[in-house]
Amino acid sequence: MNNIKTPPMGWNSYDYYDTTVDEEQVKANAEYMAKNMKKYGWEYVVVDIEWYSYNAGTRRAEHQYIPFEDVEIDEYSRLLPCPQRFPSAVNGVGFKPLADYVHSLGLKFGIHIMRGIPRIAAHKRMALLGTDITADDIANPYNICYWNPDMYGLCVEKPEAQLYYDSICKLYAEWGVDFIKCDDICRMDAHTSKEEIKMLSKAIKNSGRNMVLSLSPGPAKPEEAWFYNEYSNMWRITDDFWDRWDLLRNMFDRCEIWQDHVKAGGYPDCDMIPVGKLGKGFGEIRDTRFTKDEQITMMTLWCLFRSPLMIGANLPDLDEWTFKLLTNAKVLEMVSDEQLSTQTPVQIMKDDNQAVWYSYKEGVGCPYVALFNLSEEDREVSVELNSVAGLADFDFDSVKEIEELWTGDKYDLAQFQSSGGKITDNIRAHAAKLYRLG
Repeated sequence: MNNIKTPPMGWNSYDYYDTTVDEEQVKANAEYMAKNMKKYGWEYVVVDIEWYSYNAGTRRAEHQYIPFEDVEIDEYSRLLPCPQRFPSAVNGVGFKPLADYVHSLGLKFGIHIMRGIPRIAAHKRMALLGTDITADDIANPYNICYWNPDMYGLCVEKPEAQLYYDSICKLYAEWGVDFIKCDDICRMDAHTSKEEIKMLSKAIKNSGRNMVLSLSPGPAKPEEAWFYNEYSNMWRITDDFWDRWDLLRNMFDRCEIWQDHVKAGGYPDCDMIPVGKLGKGFGEIRDTRFTKDEQITMMTLWCLFRSPLMIGANLPDLDEWTFKLLTNAKVLEMVSDEQLSTQTPVQIMKDDNQAVWYSYKEGVGCPYVALFNLSEEDREVSVELNSVAGLADFDFDSVKEIEELWTGDKYDLAQFQSSGGKITDNIRAHAAKLYRLG
C-alpha cells in the first residue's frame, strides 16, 4: 500500500459516465484537472467500473452490467482495457500509455477492480501466472457478487489464490497504476472478503509499487475499524452516495460513528462528490439535485472530517460556481495540507435540527468550527467558544480574528465575546458555515 499523508483528492468517472467512459474522455478530464485544479491539491484520475468490457452501457435499460458479455483478457486470466474504448491499449500493453499520459500532466492514475477472478477465466480453464494450475482451481463458483456478474470469489485457502492477486498487482505496477479501488469487498458481503482484503494488500506490497488501496462499497463495519486501517488506505462508510438530502443528512450519523478512526494514511470514505453535471452513462445528463447550500454543507463535512475527495462531475463542464466550490483553497487546506490533515475531527453536538463540528491539532494552525443547519427552516445555530477551547486545549487569547471560509467574511473576536463567548449565526435550511479561528 501507499503510506499516504493526506486523503486522496481526484476525479472518478462513475457518476457521469457509469460503465461507458473511454480514453478521450479520461484524457479530457485529466487535462482539465492539470490545467485548472492541480494547484489546489486535486491529482488522482480514476477509471471506474467495467473498463475491460465490450459493449458496456449498450443495454442500460436491461442491465447496468451485461451478464456474460465479452471482455478483454490476457493469457493469465488478467483483465485488460477494452481496445474499443481505450485504443492505446492494443497489443496487450494495457493502461500503460494512458497512465503515462496522466503522469506527464503531473497527475496520478487509478483504476477500479472487482474482488475475485473473472468467471470467463474459470469457465475456459485459463492459465495463472506463476503456477501450473488453472483459474477454475482457485475460483469459488458459489461466491458471486449479487449486483455484478463478472467475477467469482477466490478459494482463499489455496496459496495459488495469493499468486493470482500478486499477478494482477504486478501487471498494474507495470502499467503505472497509483490507485486501486476494489469493489464488492468493503462491507464483507462474502465470507472470503476479509481474507481477500489481506491478500490484495499483500499483493500491492509484493508489486514493489506504491498504490493507494480503496475499498468499496459500504457501509464498512465499525467493529472492523482497526482491520481496515491496517490493510487499506480508505474504506467506504456508505453505499453509493448520490445527490439526495436524506443521504447527506444520514452522513452526519455515519461520521459520528467513524470520527475516532480518522488517521494519517487511513481514511473513512464518505464516497464521491456528486456535483455539476451527472448521469450521461445512465442515459440522462442532468445537473446535481443538491442545492448550493447543500453542496456547501457536503464539502464542509467531507473536508472537516477529512474524507477522501473524488469528484463525480465531468470536469470540462464545470460552471463557475461549482469550480469555486471545489477550489476554495482555505477549505481544502484541511484535506491537502500535511500538517493540518493530521487534525482530529470532533462532533461537539448533533440533534434533529443542527450539528456542530470542530477540528484542531495541537501546535499547528488554529481550530476550525462548522455550524450545520439540518432542519427544514432557517434557524440560529451557535457554539460556545469555551466548549471548543476545552476540547482542543486551545488558548483563545491568541485569536485575532474569525473568518467564515465560504464567504470570506472576517470578524473581530470582540464581536463574539460581547455575545456571551459564542459563535452564533442565522443559517439557511440545509446550509452550513465554516469558521477558522486565527
